[in-house]
Amino acid sequence: MVAIAGAAALVSGCAVSQKKVVKPSEAPGPLLTATKAELVERFNKQAKAIDSINASVSMKVTAGSAYSGVIEEYHEINAFILASRPSNIRVIGQAPVVGKNIFDMVSDGQTFHIFVPSKHKFIEGPAKLERPAKKPVENLRPQHILDALFWQPIEDQAPLGTGDKQFTLFEEDEENGALYYIVTLISHDGPVMNNVGSSVTLRSAFGIVQKIWFDRLDLNVSRIEIFESSAIEGKVASDVRYSSWDTTGATPYPRQISLARPGDDYKLDITVKKMTLNEPISAEKFVLAQPPGTELVRVGEDAAKEQP
Repeated sequence: MVAIAGAAALVSGCAVSQKKVVKPSEAPGPLLTATKAELVERFNKQAKAIDSINASVSMKVTAGSAYSGVIEEYHEINAFILASRPSNIRVIGQAPVVGKNIFDMVSDGQTFHIFVPSKHKFIEGPAKLERPAKKPVENLRPQHILDALFWQPIEDQAPLGTGDKQFTLFEEDEENGALYYIVTLISHDGPVMNNVGSSVTLRSAFGIVQKIWFDRLDLNVSRIEIFESSAIEGKVASDVRYSSWDTTGATPYPRQISLARPGDDYKLDITVKKMTLNEPISAEKFVLAQPPGTELVRVGEDAAKEQP
């Protein structure tokens, strides 16, 4: 949670902080400079430039059990990704060489469906489900990949205190010798009841929505940390790193995406082999019916109550 005192400092104009001063001799190369407004504009331009994705990729599990429980003996698999704004995605994972489907999953932003042939399971549940399941295979979510592929533009900001419920902070930081600008999106939920003993007080609830890291060597987005909806607790839901930006086409795009989901116990590396952007994708491509003879598994709070 962001302290109220920190918000007050923002109001007074202290919106930029520096965690470390790097001497010119320590800098890894020529550094680019930008203001917060310029970085927000750059981010929004990239976010709005992509409406659909048709890509062939490779996927590699580097940690956790959710995907490794499905990919099993395969060190790396091939996959096809179809995604269309605002919230449609389909991901088909295949074994190398033989091309056998390992999983097929779709989401429309409201509900997800996943077919795992080796488990004879057809899993469905709410796309925004945040409660981890006991079985790792049931923690697979196409929505997680969609959130890494499609960025949501940062809304126009108004000064804190004018009724706006979101605002941004701006800072510089260093990690492993590299220098970054960080734009942090903060939500402000207004006064919240706070029970202290026998008394009740009001406090302002501030929470981190996401942190966007810009590499100062090229000002490309290198990392996005997305926080849980209960952001006042400061828990990271997704930590996505982007690299190998391809700038040869009209729309730049990272060829390497590393997705970590700490709460869902997995980390997945995605390498883009071939990609087509902004071509229409028919709606039927995002339909996945339950195959005959498979077990239907519903996940989610309401579905859990219905299970015998």
